[in-house]
Amino acid sequence: MKQPLFRPYRWAVIYSVILTASVSFTLLDTFVLPKSLADASFTSPPSTTVAGSSGSAASSWEDVSAAAETETVSQSKAVITDTSYEDENVKISIETVRKYDSTLYVADIQVSDPSYLKTALANQTYGRNITATTSDIAEENNAIFAINGDFYGFRDSGYVLRNGVAYRDTARSGDNDALVIDKDGNLSVVSEGEVSMDSLSEQGAWQVLSFGPGLVEGGSIVVDSSSEVGKAMASNPRTAIGQVSELHYMVVVSDGRTSESEGLSLLQLAQELKDRGCTVAYNLDGGGSSTMYFNGEVVNKPTSGRSIGERKVSDIVYIGY
Repeated sequence: MKQPLFRPYRWAVIYSVILTASVSFTLLDTFVLPKSLADASFTSPPSTTVAGSSGSAASSWEDVSAAAETETVSQSKAVITDTSYEDENVKISIETVRKYDSTLYVADIQVSDPSYLKTALANQTYGRNITATTSDIAEENNAIFAINGDFYGFRDSGYVLRNGVAYRDTARSGDNDALVIDKDGNLSVVSEGEVSMDSLSEQGAWQVLSFGPGLVEGGSIVVDSSSEVGKAMASNPRTAIGQVSELHYMVVVSDGRTSESEGLSLLQLAQELKDRGCTVAYNLDGGGSSTMYFNGEVVNKPTSGRSIGERKVSDIVYIGY
């Protein structure tokens, strides 16, 4: 008589248990378990020398220290209201608009130097499943204004260049747009499949974010009524950034997926940015990630459609010293 362990169905059960455990671990490792891959706590502004490059990185510390003192004085003289901030280097005004059966929050931003347009990673760490809310990342970096970024950690591919440091040089497959912010603070949209990360760095890229698509290029809308991100719904909470002119930016965040605010299509989002003078504009992560932070408060009403509140994300784009 065969022992129970050697009956064929027993082996099937054991195999199923092992397979289930393996799949569960893979899913946990991919989507849940935090994994730090690089420290992102120090980044030099575009005007200083990055350690490891030609020139003296050490000498830049004196410049940074002197600039920090000047900037502290500037912030202390800032004129701040619930919807605006202005000092000698940064000017931000925020307007709330009802349009397309949705609530839009539009930020008009002007800075005196490209170094005030920054990015930051959650917990100052590049890695897998390293997340925090937009407001927490903003507060950790003393941001005046912030929006969610591209949520790079949700994918294993897509260029990631932040504050001059390349963290991931693997392009996404297919036709995907990346946002490039160069050392002069100018925005441009490129196709990841047509240009390498090395090439972008050599051309002066300071930030590269991978979500998309591009919305406005050369002053013209480049999406249509059928454009969408993956299999997302046609109307969503959205986050987008555009450039009007040198060191002059426009940001639009929309609420969505609620009875009070339907959300925007990509075409509507592009039209809003074009109408406000943007010559280039780019769609960042949306849905439950869409968040605008200003002067210590979350301005919009982030929601996934099921619950109200901020989603934890990988990164932010922000204005600050």
